[in-house]
Amino acid sequence: MNFMSMLLADETQIPIWISDSFPIIRIVLFCIIFACALVMIITILFQSEDSGGTEAITGIKESYYAQNKGSSRDGKLKLITIIMAITIFVCAILYFVSILIYSGQ
Repeated sequence: MNFMSMLLADETQIPIWISDSFPIIRIVLFCIIFACALVMIITILFQSEDSGGTEAITGIKESYYAQNKGSSRDGKLKLITIIMAITIFVCAILYFVSILIYSGQ
């Protein structure tokens, strides 16, 4: 019996560790999603406003600060926001895959 058929088998053939661990995994994934969402909201609120692309319209050359924005406070907050968004995305996919594999019946 291969692994996928074991996961998709009826409940009588599912090992006990799988039936015990999926609800715990879902709770952990939900807590990670919730914590990352809170961190993401806070980092978005702390970021300063962008200029909206006015440099491209006016033709003003970018300053030294604009070129090295990644090492500034706003650059770090933007990086944290991107990492939190990717973490939320991956955890949400894993959460729904765990629901598909084991429905908890």
